[in-house]
Amino acid sequence: MDSLGDSSSAGDGLVERRSSPGRADLSGLYRVGRTLGRGHFAVVKLARQVNTGQLVAVKIIDKTKLDVLAASHLLQEVRCMRLVQHPNVVQLHEVIDTPTTLYLVMELAEGGDLYDYILRHDGGVAEGTAKRHFAQIVQAVAYCHRLHVVHRDLKPENVVFFPQQGTVKLTDFGFSNLFKPGIMLATSCGSLAYSAPEILLGEEYDAPAVDIWSLGVILYMLVCGVPPFQETNDSETLVMILDCRYSVPEHISDNCRDLISRMLQRDPSRRASLEEIEGHQWLEGLDNNLLSPEPPPHWLSGALSPGWRAAQRSHSPEAQPFAAVYRSDPNRRGFPSGAWKLGNERTTTARSGFGIS
Repeated sequence: MDSLGDSSSAGDGLVERRSSPGRADLSGLYRVGRTLGRGHFAVVKLARQVNTGQLVAVKIIDKTKLDVLAASHLLQEVRCMRLVQHPNVVQLHEVIDTPTTLYLVMELAEGGDLYDYILRHDGGVAEGTAKRHFAQIVQAVAYCHRLHVVHRDLKPENVVFFPQQGTVKLTDFGFSNLFKPGIMLATSCGSLAYSAPEILLGEEYDAPAVDIWSLGVILYMLVCGVPPFQETNDSETLVMILDCRYSVPEHISDNCRDLISRMLQRDPSRRASLEEIEGHQWLEGLDNNLLSPEPPPHWLSGALSPGWRAAQRSHSPEAQPFAAVYRSDPNRRGFPSGAWKLGNERTTTARSGFGIS
């Protein structure tokens, strides 16, 4: 198996990699602040780059706790993140490898995730706004697929807001993989309510098609405010997905309804391609300025201050934007390399997950 110390390839994009056999921590490079999230093998910290002052999120992975399978999936996540450099994908700035620890320095999401955004809009987001968010997600996925990277865990929790840049970005490549067009994949992974029927059945599957199904679920949630497939328990939800049984509220426009139905097709070969999605009538009329940039949240400038830490301890509302982004999903079983989110545990069917084979 490849080691964590392998050098990056030319396809790794602009990500800087440092192999530091004599280094034990980030002193001199980053000023590390509070904990943003925690998982089985890693912790995510807020940090500030010493030379530039830039705020970042640093995932700190204890390599001594990784078994062969976990190390393999971590390698795949890092490789895919290095490869994918796009305005609508959370960037991996730097990889610092020491004898016992791997540090992944990532772009910091300031604005929360799409799941919490949907929860704040009872009955769904207005279609004019929803299409701006959805178009950016589609752009990110289309770029990944052009590089032959499949995400395999597309869901609102893995789409985060960058208000200062005026964008939404795709994150969490923990289940991602490289694929060859026409070659089927076999690994069952992801989250129940967003997974395509063929994955849930344990069948071999076409990589792009499973991401397109998940895009259909995301769009439905954006405009309807609830998942299309959600019952009181996982077994009933599974049956709904396998039967492709869902209903669309009457207030949804015909064009939006049609786009959802083109993606949520039981037969993978009948699902719309990304080119067809991007050219669909519902997404017509968008200019390049998909979201109006906003100033950064007022709490961000003090994120490394004692006041920030005190606010976190007292569960101040100022803490919530970060809490929404770095939450560790308690229902996602398997290797949790990319799901670093902190906050209230959600145990609804929509967040159920299943393991890696």
